[in-house]
Amino acid sequence: MQEVLSGSTVGVTAERKAEEIGDMLARRGARVLFGAAMHTVPLPEDGELAAATREVLSAPVDFVVAITGVGFRGWVEAAGDELVQHLAGARVVARGAKAKGAVRGAGLREEWTSPSEESAEVRDHLLERGVAGKRVVLQVHGDPMLEFRRALTDAGAEVVPVAVYRWTDPVDLAPLDQLIDAVIAGEVDALPFTSAPAATNFLARADRTDRGEALRTALREVLIACVGPVTAAPIAKAGLPHVLPDRARTAALVKLVEQELSAR
Repeated sequence: MQEVLSGSTVGVTAERKAEEIGDMLARRGARVLFGAAMHTVPLPEDGELAAATREVLSAPVDFVVAITGVGFRGWVEAAGDELVQHLAGARVVARGAKAKGAVRGAGLREEWTSPSEESAEVRDHLLERGVAGKRVVLQVHGDPMLEFRRALTDAGAEVVPVAVYRWTDPVDLAPLDQLIDAVIAGEVDALPFTSAPAATNFLARADRTDRGEALRTALREVLIACVGPVTAAPIAKAGLPHVLPDRARTAALVKLVEQELSAR
């Protein structure tokens, strides 16, 4: 592969996909700086997840919303056959192909899948179907999705959120701090983000260490690429310019970074 990014430095804040993204960028000639901005922690089976599962099992379910493949799969693995049997009569809605795959892997069948893989599209679909008086189970992935839940509740639904994971600071903060310092020093050309929590905590970590203003100023000279609108939300809220690929895929995100940096 032609090293079209030779001379460019790209910061990678992902945790789970860090190696994959780093390899793709390195093959294109980029210098890669790793600084995971968050850490995903599975909720213990005997804690919050088990309590949420008991709540789901306590009454019939009208709608089930699978937001992420890894989250829905992890929930089913932890809860077992009783959960699958309980959800068998519900209408299942999936946010994208990976969530749909997890639904089918559990032996369930989705009624509808979001073409754009955006939570807002799932929310709108449910509101159009009508949720007044319905019990909606919402599998969330770290982000509590408060606005999504509020919209359904305001429409008359009973919403039961099920969090399979929560997000915390990375186990080792040093690489993240070094990446923030590198951005502030003008040493980073691009920052691809693959999740909203990573984008949120990248900015929040700088704020907590009195580097927030300096980071935001420096970021206006950096190519910020977000894999999709959900990931971009914290960046947009901060008023920072950013770009999105046509498809919410890691490969498309890396390709966009390549194209944008080459054009610059």
